[in-house]
Amino acid sequence: MLHFHQMEFTSLEQLVAPHHRYRQFLKMWDFEGIDKQLGLLNSNNPNEGYGLEVLFRCLLLQFMEDLSDRELELFLQETNSAKYFCGFGLTQKTPDHMVFGRARKRIETSKLSEIFALLRNQLKAQGYMSEVFTFVDSSHLIAKASLWKERDEAIKKKHKKLNNEILPKVASDPEARIGCKGKNKYWYGYKKHVSVDMPSGLINKVAITPGNVPDGKGLKHVCPGQGAIYGDKAYCTQTVQKIAAHRSVHLAAIKKNNMKSKNFDLDKYYTKIRAPYERVFSKTPKRVRYKGIGKNQFTAFMESICHNMKTLLMLGDPPEKTRILT
Repeated sequence: MLHFHQMEFTSLEQLVAPHHRYRQFLKMWDFEGIDKQLGLLNSNNPNEGYGLEVLFRCLLLQFMEDLSDRELELFLQETNSAKYFCGFGLTQKTPDHMVFGRARKRIETSKLSEIFALLRNQLKAQGYMSEVFTFVDSSHLIAKASLWKERDEAIKKKHKKLNNEILPKVASDPEARIGCKGKNKYWYGYKKHVSVDMPSGLINKVAITPGNVPDGKGLKHVCPGQGAIYGDKAYCTQTVQKIAAHRSVHLAAIKKNNMKSKNFDLDKYYTKIRAPYERVFSKTPKRVRYKGIGKNQFTAFMESICHNMKTLLMLGDPPEKTRILT
């Protein structure tokens, strides 16, 4: 008795749903400019034949789906939409987990900063981001350390206190610092400072600083170049006023209750219009993956790019053009 085996030929193009968000990301964002930037780093590429253009898309998925390197390896192996987004063939071998760490080191924070700025400038050019009204705030990031080893090391070296002066001498993460919010909320790690374009909800700028840097001083890293900035009580200092004056922006910060110039009705209005933009911080991780400002700044850029890509799906096409050219 003869048995016949039926063979069917298919492609990733057919397997990925027409309205899948990964497919929409590729339609909304032309990667050509970013691919050119990353292509300059491909000489002597140690990444086993995978170009940084492809690996950058893999890293985008990692931060978009909150995956570890090993989880990302499995995700690419098993998920057709992920292969489609990154440019792999249906049967093509995808990278193992060790490749992703090398890719992050090769791209580095400085190059990713250029990529983030490139995307942001195109968002402005396409009319998505106006910098007329900007929300500014910061959130705490807890370092990848428990401080028990640091405490024991400080005792061993006969230090009486474990504070921001002593920590760099004994800490495994010497760039992290003890920060405080309010009177009794302490943490050891970093701060993430963010400015958000209020009409669109897109992240304009993001910066990582040690945890003990006040919000007001961190503003200089994320302050827009025009318009009005809306901040909470941490931004009603003279330092912030000087930064705002230097950047020629209008400061609309909530004032402290003991300030003579406080207007309760106006501050109530500022609080009301700031509230919807707190969601930018509500779902972001509060514990860092890595040690050091550089690596955590890399993470902040990637998370912000992913946030903006997801937000663009809700905003739809810009009025005149349908693509964000890079």
